[in-house]
Amino acid sequence: MLTEQQAQAEAAPGFTHRQVLEILAGLILAMLTSMIATSVVGTALPTIVGTLGGQDQLAWVASATLLTMTASTPLWGKLSDLYGRKLMFQASLLIFLFSSIAAGFSQDMGQLIAARAVQGIGAGGLAALPQIILGDVVEPRERGRYAGYIGAVFGISTVAGPLLGGFIVDNMSWRWTFWICVPLAVVAFVVIQKVLKLPFVRRDAKIDWWGATFITGGTTTLMLLLSLGGKEFDWNSSWTYGLGALSLVMFGLAVVAERRAADPILPPHLFRNHTFVLTSIASLLVGAAMFGALMFLPQYLQIVKGMSPTASGLMTLPMVLGLLVSSILVGRFVTKTGRWKIFPVVGMLLVALGLLLLSRLHVDSSLVIVGVDITVLGIGLGASMQNLILAAQNAVARTDLASTTSGVSFFRSLGSAVGVAAFGAILANRLSAELISLAKAAHLPLTGGAAPSLGSPDAIRHLPAPLLEVILEAFTRAIQMVFLAGVPIAVLAAVIVLLLKEIPLRSSQPAPATAAPPVPAE
Repeated sequence: MLTEQQAQAEAAPGFTHRQVLEILAGLILAMLTSMIATSVVGTALPTIVGTLGGQDQLAWVASATLLTMTASTPLWGKLSDLYGRKLMFQASLLIFLFSSIAAGFSQDMGQLIAARAVQGIGAGGLAALPQIILGDVVEPRERGRYAGYIGAVFGISTVAGPLLGGFIVDNMSWRWTFWICVPLAVVAFVVIQKVLKLPFVRRDAKIDWWGATFITGGTTTLMLLLSLGGKEFDWNSSWTYGLGALSLVMFGLAVVAERRAADPILPPHLFRNHTFVLTSIASLLVGAAMFGALMFLPQYLQIVKGMSPTASGLMTLPMVLGLLVSSILVGRFVTKTGRWKIFPVVGMLLVALGLLLLSRLHVDSSLVIVGVDITVLGIGLGASMQNLILAAQNAVARTDLASTTSGVSFFRSLGSAVGVAAFGAILANRLSAELISLAKAAHLPLTGGAAPSLGSPDAIRHLPAPLLEVILEAFTRAIQMVFLAGVPIAVLAAVIVLLLKEIPLRSSQPAPATAAPPVPAE
């Protein structure tokens, strides 16, 4: 039971608009550091492998970060409850900073993969804690106007990462892909140290070690399955079934541990909250649909349209502008009216429309058409992502703010991993079938009766004209299927949001009477 003084300390502190903007600047800098540093590496991977070797370990450079980021996200929220938001935010930033420096000094692939895994731990904190901190400093009714800027960070980093990566590879050492964001991280640390003044009440609570172990273990085994399935081992293999079974066992034990824990990482009563459950499911679907498009669109632009990595990154600018404008305008409207439900519904329908339009692209489609299609996609994402977290935060007590935010962020990250794995499998299978079919129709032999490895976009462009024509058409048909597969996922997310009860956004929130009050089902 909290004392009256503790309850007052946990009530939302009063911040002026200027103070909120200063805090937001630090949060955005830290998020940019994490997101750009994560996306910038993709462009440099061929060069890194050429220097360090270890082609067979290439997938782990990306998978290690995604794995540890997803697994650690739920833990950061609870740690911030126990030890304070500011301390944990700065800790995650320092973990990310020093692991980035270490990655740049790596002498072999093993060192690089280890550093990237530690990077992911820091990235997990930087993914969840900014939303939690924003929830602490701004009440739900006012949060929309600021959350829009956080949503826009994603779009900016989507373009900035590949562009920086291309510039660094062309003009500097690949090691600067890991060091380039160090100054940003330092500035973000200093800004947060100076402007973030949150009251913190240290609670007499124990760390939920069993819950942490089983949640992390279940997530890790599931991420290993999604990251390596179809690459390191076949989907229909003992590895797939073994990792899947182990993941289910771990998650089952996590449920038992959380029910028994005095201060659980993911409180069981949250799963009796109608809004938390539905926003988590919707966020998982949003993550799957979003990354299914964003991961594979550059491949269409580079392989089919013959664009360089830098040019394909610039080609995503219409989507970024759509996301930026949409998230900011929607955020301001939500703050003005207190109504939020219509935006993620319409937003996910726009995402579905954008994916449907992208599924109609052909080899000779105009880049203007591509730009229009991805603008629709960006507008939909900007209207959806931040409002789901806002709805979840608005439906719980302040003492559940961190667990709720990190929980929803966790499901979105998990959805991203599921989307990348599922759409990657669709692309590979469809591409193989189309290559064999088109090559046979064109009387072009394929050795071994299977689709050949395509190689790099530049290598594909130097193939003989008849074979090049077959490959471009086959890849276009495969990518069409990927985008089309995302349409029902986005529509299902819109239906899930429709099931939500629109709780008016609070302009103020009373301090809780207990350390962890139960949240009634809606």
